[in-house]
Amino acid sequence: MGYPANRAGAMTVADVVAAGRNQVPLGIAYMVGSTAMFAGGNAVVKWQLASYPLGEVAFGRTQFAFLTAAAIVLPRAGWTVLRTRRYREHLQRGLSQFGSMLCWLLAVSVLSLGSATAIGFAAPLFTTLLSIVILKEKVGIHRWSALIVGFVGVLIITHPGPGALTYGALFALANAVLISTVAIAIRRMSMTESPETLTLYQMIIMTLFTAGLMAFGFRAPHWSDALMIALAGVGNGIAQFWWTRSLSFAPPSAVVPFNYLSLVWATILGFAVWGDVPTPGLLVGSAIVVASGLYILWRETLRRHRPAIPAPQRAQTHRAGCEEYSGKRQTGS
Repeated sequence: MGYPANRAGAMTVADVVAAGRNQVPLGIAYMVGSTAMFAGGNAVVKWQLASYPLGEVAFGRTQFAFLTAAAIVLPRAGWTVLRTRRYREHLQRGLSQFGSMLCWLLAVSVLSLGSATAIGFAAPLFTTLLSIVILKEKVGIHRWSALIVGFVGVLIITHPGPGALTYGALFALANAVLISTVAIAIRRMSMTESPETLTLYQMIIMTLFTAGLMAFGFRAPHWSDALMIALAGVGNGIAQFWWTRSLSFAPPSAVVPFNYLSLVWATILGFAVWGDVPTPGLLVGSAIVVASGLYILWRETLRRHRPAIPAPQRAQTHRAGCEEYSGKRQTGS
């Protein structure tokens, strides 16, 4: 028997949905867990790249990440999750993600884990810039200022100069640019495609293309190394799922800032495993990049929650303000 809508304490369907989507502590927990999973998987990949061909490591991680994502999504959504009319867009996005992963692997093979991760956090800056070019979004002085400051932070981390800007840093920057194109594509495709559909097509395309890389080199792995790569792939698939769940439980403004914990985990793992001591430039540049990214997120949150004022009401308010100002001038107040 249903409750009347006007009964005290009654909850509508919208209230229940809103309550389920705003479990902020649970959303934060999922985001923190995903950052730890991503950092651990990246550390395993960096370790294995010292002994095995890039294509072999990439395929191993991607294959097990795909199997994990499929095991999570398909029992919940069924095979209908693969229905789409946007095969070309999925292919383009998958290729961008594939290129991003290659650039990341090349970067992390020569850079410290902390440096590669810090440069990767420039992606929100490039996403904002591409939003202006591709989506024709209007960006005010605040976000332009955050963009400029953020790029200064990237320059401090990469410290470009004669013989200083390594190809590892260039690949890390290329990864950030490609990730931003993926973010733009997701923003455009999410109007018709579910997160599960986007995730599975991404994993399928990346698995197929990384399998092609096996032709450029293969070395029979030791069982312990094969197990580590498999665990890194499973961890990556779980991290992707947790990251998505985080955004389903809480608003982005509440959970996305915790994504920057990836930089903390990466720095700790880099020091513990490889003895990489963070340089002053990395610490200062990382702080600037993180701060600019958080500022852009804050401004975006304000923009989306600002109530829209209809044009006639806006004009009436402006006219009333002008009349009030004129009256004050006439009375001398």
